[in-house]
Amino acid sequence: MIPVSYTIRNIAGRKITSTLTILGIGLVVFVFIGSQMLSAGLEETLVATGTDGNVIAIRQASQTEVMSIINYDQAQIFSASPEIAKDENSEYLYTNEVYVLINVFGRDGGDEANVVARGITDKSFALRPMIKLAEGRMWQDAGSEIIAGKSAAERFLGCGLGETVRFGARDWTVVGIMDAEGSAFDNEIWGDINQLSDAFRRPIYSSITIRMNDTTQFESLKKRIEDDPRLPLELKREKDYYKAQSRTISAFLSIAGGMISFIFSLGAVIGAMITMYAAVANRTREIGTLRALGFGRLSILTTFLFESILISTAGGIIGLLAASFLRMLRISTTNWDTFSEIAFNFDLSASIALSGLMFAAIMGIIGGFLPAARAAMLKIVDSLRSA
Repeated sequence: MIPVSYTIRNIAGRKITSTLTILGIGLVVFVFIGSQMLSAGLEETLVATGTDGNVIAIRQASQTEVMSIINYDQAQIFSASPEIAKDENSEYLYTNEVYVLINVFGRDGGDEANVVARGITDKSFALRPMIKLAEGRMWQDAGSEIIAGKSAAERFLGCGLGETVRFGARDWTVVGIMDAEGSAFDNEIWGDINQLSDAFRRPIYSSITIRMNDTTQFESLKKRIEDDPRLPLELKREKDYYKAQSRTISAFLSIAGGMISFIFSLGAVIGAMITMYAAVANRTREIGTLRALGFGRLSILTTFLFESILISTAGGIIGLLAASFLRMLRISTTNWDTFSEIAFNFDLSASIALSGLMFAAIMGIIGGFLPAARAAMLKIVDSLRSA
């Protein structure tokens, strides 16, 4: 085999062409990894919204809370299920909630956005222990006071501590800011369920969330409820429910990012191919000399292919490093499943980083194979004569 130092020395000797190829591949890998980080960040935010052991009930075929309607009598029957856990006061751990979309303006002066106003009970916090009151206090005058998620307070007018926002024909004062550890609840406004139901004239519930005694009983509970003609409810594990909300937009982001990466990668592969063809043309005499010294065609093929992969991998590392800074960005978009605004961070995992480097290596293999094959097929006499 030809020494690796020979390959590295040749790459360093073509500074301009090698650098341009590396940067081009780095750009493609940056776009490829960025699109995956975007999709993963959205999914991570929604999955973090669910709590292990919690089960959410919505009306059958409604898909999400925004379309769900549960009558009071149905909620009363379901909340008496023996599978529901009890707290230290021997009270069932469940909460009936109302889910309404309201329109608020962003602080950046942009268009109106849909924000979730959730009517909760005193058990809502107990069922979601990751949510803490970060600033202010809980409402005392339930008819005019609310609390807002940290992200909603930062991004929307009227949602900051001490500010007033109008919805449901009332003015509501934000008296507290809650920290939901980056979950979707950070984008919501919470108020007393009775007051929000009255304000929006909704004498129904949107969902019921329970804590199970034993998570292994979920399937039996689900079957029993679905077989009960009085309860047209669909039960889902809370984590699965929120994860499903990311599928539509995550699929779109993945497809769009994949198409852009594919188009860009064609240019990067062509660039790598041109670089390697130029390398073969400029080193014809070297190739002939190497063959005369006893190096076989396979060694020549492997050396030039390795050179192409090395250039592409260097570009992949640069693209990965650039994409890692995206984790500092927080963006918002509309969740197409719930029509509500959600903010989330880019998320970089080891699998995404590895896939980006593999993508770069594949571009190197595709772009370098034909030039490497051409170099391997050169005849010794013709190579030395052309020099």
